[in-house]
Amino acid sequence: MVATPKAKYNPNSGDGTLVSTGDQGGTHMAIATINPATGQVLKTFEPLSASEIETKLQLAAEAFSKHRKVPFSERARMMVKAAEIIESEKEAHGRTMTLEMGKPIRAAVDEAAKCAWVCRYYAENAERFLADEKVETAATNSFIRYQPIGPILAVMPWNFPFWQVFRFAAPSLMAGNVGLLKHASNVPQSALAIESIFRRAGFLEGVFQTLLIGSRQVEEILNDPRVAAATLTGSEEAGIQVGTTAAKKIKKVVLELGGSDPFIVMPSANLDEAVATAVKARVQNNGQSCIAAKRFIVAEPIASEFERKFVSRMEALKIGDPLDESTELGPLSNPDGVTSLDADVQKTIRAGGRILTGGKKLDRPGNYYAPTVLTDIPKDSPAYREELFGPVASLFRAKDLNDAIRIANDTRFGLGASAWTNDAKEREILINEIQAGMVFINRMVASDPRMPFGGVKSSGIGRELGVHGIREFTDIKTVWVQGAS
Repeated sequence: MVATPKAKYNPNSGDGTLVSTGDQGGTHMAIATINPATGQVLKTFEPLSASEIETKLQLAAEAFSKHRKVPFSERARMMVKAAEIIESEKEAHGRTMTLEMGKPIRAAVDEAAKCAWVCRYYAENAERFLADEKVETAATNSFIRYQPIGPILAVMPWNFPFWQVFRFAAPSLMAGNVGLLKHASNVPQSALAIESIFRRAGFLEGVFQTLLIGSRQVEEILNDPRVAAATLTGSEEAGIQVGTTAAKKIKKVVLELGGSDPFIVMPSANLDEAVATAVKARVQNNGQSCIAAKRFIVAEPIASEFERKFVSRMEALKIGDPLDESTELGPLSNPDGVTSLDADVQKTIRAGGRILTGGKKLDRPGNYYAPTVLTDIPKDSPAYREELFGPVASLFRAKDLNDAIRIANDTRFGLGASAWTNDAKEREILINEIQAGMVFINRMVASDPRMPFGGVKSSGIGRELGVHGIREFTDIKTVWVQGAS
């Protein structure tokens, strides 16, 4: 057990890794559960030593050589067992998530249940998704075969401590790969619980392992020839670092690097439904979600009414203890996140933006920030293009549909987008013209095991979930058999 050192924090990162100040080489990482609602340190962990990391890497390589040969039916049986374990323990796992990163308890329990869904989905569909695909050629027999590639390093964030991991692990393990999890250092108990679930489900030792390590050890592990590829959800900076390291070793990566998702509302929309969903889309996970709506772009004819109703609903949110089931908005995960969020808000105001509500840290214990709505936002301010990780909404007025799309696309991000209209022509234009990996019409952006998840531009590369997600970490092998029946 180690004391928790003072930490630096990247507030715009989905990674959220804590790196101790003065850390020389990442060997003294603050790996700890710190309750964001109180600031209390609940549990700390000793990082793995170099020899312990080596043991785990070797175990992963040995486990892969066995797991890749396990029949789909047996992998599916174990994955269903994992789902059953999650379902039976979802309340306990939800509480762990809430204590570690502060999400409201009902959302945390729902997150655990969603993990069971993705386990069942790939248990039921993996064999079909990876079945040989016959291709008509001049050969006697030609087809495409999907085969596993090896141990995959997953660098995962704190904001969805279970879901982010399971949406990688379920398809990867069903494909025959094995997983090495470097989770964010403020959710170690969640990380260890996930490893325990897979072991108790019957997967071979080493098929899924949690590495309690610092972020500075990621490069060394990814450089190891036993590690075949990497997936990361986090900041642009972290994605560039992992992507660059992987490229030097010619290794595949999937990167989900956040977004500044637009939420467009046109005059034909059901305004009350759009407003209610807008609030939920902004403050989900206490505003700390890569697919949370952040920029609300409303057509001029309805902008004033939307603004009035939106601000009113934001001000009415119940803020409190995330373990209280009636709480709608809990704390941010880290005190430095509050400081950074407020700094971005104040920079926006100094640049000429205007606060409609909120705009300050709440005067109470814990990492609480007031639900905030900004408008008249200048282009050179953080709230215009940056990903503000917290309950802060940026409100824009658009002259017409084309202007709304222009504002929506005026960002380096391109993860998700929500657009509200009951006009069929507008719907098609929005689907075609919005630059994003996911476009939701008359619904907030969400992840679903059945649909590919990922973005364009600086929001990342590759896809998770759906048939595309399970194929990302496979060898897509061309087979040509000539002259044999």
